[in-house]
Amino acid sequence: MKSKTTMILRAAPALLALFWGLTPLPPAEAAEEPPEPGSVSFNIRYFDKRVYFVETDPVYVQITIANNSPAAYRFKLADERAFSVDFDIRTMNNRPLDAADTLIRKRTASRQVFFREILVESGESFSFVEDLRDYVNLSRPGSYIVQARVYPELYRSDAAPTAARMLQSNRLNLNLRAASIPGPDGVPLAMDVETNAILAREKLAPDEVVSYLLSARQKTQWEKFFLYLDLEAMISRDPVLKRQWLAEGEEGRRRILERYRRELESAVTDGDIATIPTDFTIERTEYNNLEGTVTALEEFKTGNYTERKRYTYYLQRKDDIWTVVDYSVVNLGTK
Repeated sequence: MKSKTTMILRAAPALLALFWGLTPLPPAEAAEEPPEPGSVSFNIRYFDKRVYFVETDPVYVQITIANNSPAAYRFKLADERAFSVDFDIRTMNNRPLDAADTLIRKRTASRQVFFREILVESGESFSFVEDLRDYVNLSRPGSYIVQARVYPELYRSDAAPTAARMLQSNRLNLNLRAASIPGPDGVPLAMDVETNAILAREKLAPDEVVSYLLSARQKTQWEKFFLYLDLEAMISRDPVLKRQWLAEGEEGRRRILERYRRELESAVTDGDIATIPTDFTIERTEYNNLEGTVTALEEFKTGNYTERKRYTYYLQRKDDIWTVVDYSVVNLGTK
């Protein structure tokens, strides 16, 4: 997925510190005239849109501040984002949800607040990602409306949130589902974000399975990406993880699977298979009744260059369903 945002940071060499609630904030010093009101836009979107459950799923939201004015725009961004950002999440009956306990503790403690001054040039934008669970108590299933606030001069508990002190974002719809449905292996069944239906494996040919997996990765549709990926077989490729897997009981193995999924999503492990291809072509498919291999030529955008890699996916057939159990990569250089 290509990012359309450009981040320009011009911060002081050393972090600036203030004692929260004890020392008044000094006015921002800027050589440029501030942009006209309304010329700085503030937009939010889901960073990795998916079906969200009440339990522990993080709900990542990407925050983008765009400067549409002819002048540079400056604002303060706290290292502890709770002093720069807030989220107002309401039910369909317009009842606000309670703030998260961690947010309350951060804002009521006597502490130093470190921040940087961010400069966004005309026509540029600045983005960062936050988890809604760090701000609001999301403990019940239901439908909600999400709106964010950014405080350019930092959040102050003793200052009224006027239009001059904060920027308000667009609104997002948030649907939280009840406890996920466990599958036969104990791992929750995947849900299709687009249709809200339970994803089910179909009798696809090996090359169709690989095309499905790569297309899902291009669209950041993680649940579809994992649908034909045999996570237990992927874990067994690592001798250390395999020993841990064999030593664990049912509950322990479920935790290993969940951790491996999270690490794949964040590219902590097996980053090659989780990298997003800008384009791919299925080159060759070979299979018998039980095993198969699919070779794909994949391209990845890296700066001004395009990397080319040849992936070989190894698949196994069980109950008429083909799944990916291993892969290998050969670098072919750039073009």
